[in-house]
Amino acid sequence: MTATTAPLRLRLTFHRPCSPTPFLKNLSSAPHHLRILAASSSSHCRPAALHTISSRRSLAHHLHPKSSPPIMAAPDYDEILKGKYPGKAHAKRVVQILREKGAAADGFIYLEARHTKMVEDNDGPEHFRQRRYFYYLTGCNLADCFFVYDIQADKSTLFIPPIDPEDVIWSGLPTTIDDALKLYDVDEVKPNTELAATLAQLASSNKGTVYAIENQVSDAAALDAFASKDLKAVKGAIELSRVVKDQYEVALIRRANYVSGLGHIAAMKRAKTAKSEQELEASFLERCYSYNAKEMSYHPIFASGRAAATLHYVDNTCSLEGKQNVLVDAGAEYHNYCADITRTFPIGGKFTKESQAIYDIVLKMKNETSARLKGGVNYDELHILAHTIAIEGLLELGILKGNKDEILAARTSAAFFPHGLGHHLGMDCHDTCGGQNRQDPDKLFPNLRLRGVVPTNSVVTIEPGVYFCDFIIKPYLKDPVHSKFIDEEVLNKYWDVGGVRIEDDILVTETGHENLTNLPTTAAEIEAIVASA
Repeated sequence: MTATTAPLRLRLTFHRPCSPTPFLKNLSSAPHHLRILAASSSSHCRPAALHTISSRRSLAHHLHPKSSPPIMAAPDYDEILKGKYPGKAHAKRVVQILREKGAAADGFIYLEARHTKMVEDNDGPEHFRQRRYFYYLTGCNLADCFFVYDIQADKSTLFIPPIDPEDVIWSGLPTTIDDALKLYDVDEVKPNTELAATLAQLASSNKGTVYAIENQVSDAAALDAFASKDLKAVKGAIELSRVVKDQYEVALIRRANYVSGLGHIAAMKRAKTAKSEQELEASFLERCYSYNAKEMSYHPIFASGRAAATLHYVDNTCSLEGKQNVLVDAGAEYHNYCADITRTFPIGGKFTKESQAIYDIVLKMKNETSARLKGGVNYDELHILAHTIAIEGLLELGILKGNKDEILAARTSAAFFPHGLGHHLGMDCHDTCGGQNRQDPDKLFPNLRLRGVVPTNSVVTIEPGVYFCDFIIKPYLKDPVHSKFIDEEVLNKYWDVGGVRIEDDILVTETGHENLTNLPTTAAEIEAIVASA
């Protein structure tokens, strides 16, 4: 069904949504380590399997055997996530930003959800991914919905698909108006069949501007009836608002990190018995699905051997035989909020001498840049610091030679660390307003997705890496500007390392930061997990 048709509905797509999964109610007063994930208490949701753990000892064994360092107690986000996603507060913040940017912001904000779209030459719908702009003001993850925020009246109205008895036969009862009022932070809910009449009434009673997003307005919405319309300003205002996270958004990212962390541990513990990359990926996905995080933040990367030098490797099917390491860059979404975590681990349970040397350099890059992260810091400077540490480490190994300042000035380190240190994180993995400049003439900066000052209460990644990609490095070996700094004989010992990347998700505070990725990072800790299988 096209985006221009109303009312909009489709079988198999309107199941009632579960609220964010709370912890078991009878454990709400129990010690922190006994809090475990459970099914939603909503009576209309089918319960998920309960992951019960009876004691601190059994939790530690579940995540990590006694012979290894302890890992990951369930984070304390359950109370926050019992509430509603704060769409109304987000709408008010967006209005404030509009006014700060010079808009009158005296009329309406109009947004549309993603519309159901059929798979080409098929009778089923395409995979649904909600528009982030719509979700940010509604918390609603349903297709074929519409949203109007009356700025002067401070009233939000959500329009949802009506109940179709024939659809109920196939798909069950969808979200009702009463359900939606309980689930979402809106003032009124109407069937989407009333959208046109409501817009006409609003246009006739208010002479203010309607703010919408270009190319996200269907023909069913007669916005020309309003005194004026602005299809540019609100998108930028929402993007800017999304940079600073409130406590509910941070709780969602914590949950995504917790579940993703369980997936990473499962993949590590599978390494010694797995034959191929897809077996490791399957272990990761099983944990995420089991904990109600079925959507991935991006296509997971399970890159073994020399493939770990491919930054966004997508194959995930190759054999593990005869390879040293696996680089896993994978994160689940939880209610549209992302985790983005990378760990590199030895397939056989023990890093080779060369692999551990590179691993320790990358860990130092991560630790020292993270330590300086706080609100107001210049992220460009952290990126330069990461390169400086990489140069010092590679000089110590003999891969690089010469003066470290001259190597940095020549930008030779980009051969080994070709990407940026990190980026904003939120509803998108590479979240909004990072300020990337792909035309920057400085070779260290075109791939840096976060530039300039880091705002307090933003969430960012720190993800340094060192890679041995012949496609990138060999042109440097042929260029006298760079080749004089690289010892090719020593370099040849490191090709099979492939690449090492370590990545955490970090909440930036006014005076420092909080790491939301509660996973081990030292080589010894990683080896212990793999060996414990």
